[in-house]
Amino acid sequence: MNEHTTGAPREPGSQWYDYEAGPLVRPYAMTGGRTRSGPTGVRFDLIALVTLDPGGSGADGDTMLGPEHRSLVDLCRTETQSVAELAAGADLPVGVVRVLLGDLLELGRVTVSRPVPPAQLPDERILREVIEGLRAL
Repeated sequence: MNEHTTGAPREPGSQWYDYEAGPLVRPYAMTGGRTRSGPTGVRFDLIALVTLDPGGSGADGDTMLGPEHRSLVDLCRTETQSVAELAAGADLPVGVVRVLLGDLLELGRVTVSRPVPPAQLPDERILREVIEGLRAL
């Protein structure tokens, strides 16, 4: 058996990667076993928009953050992003990103807002009347 079929690390010294299983750091390790985003009560749904808080602590606060937190902060530096975009950009599960964003929100590093909901669609009856009127032309 070679090392790729046994699930052993890919390279000597690469103890945090398993060829078959992928990264050996599991999501619960990144959040300290937490599954909720904290006591703030903010709901981080997929379309919630995350922006760096201009009044938040600067680079001094980065030393207290873990690598996953810093990754999310870096992704928000250039532009406002949704929770789904952050999860994809950081290559982390959405549940992990929600917990980490809760930490960043409590530290005052980010702000979270909901996008403006789209206007309500007109009544279907009105749309049908418009279509019929256009056909009559």
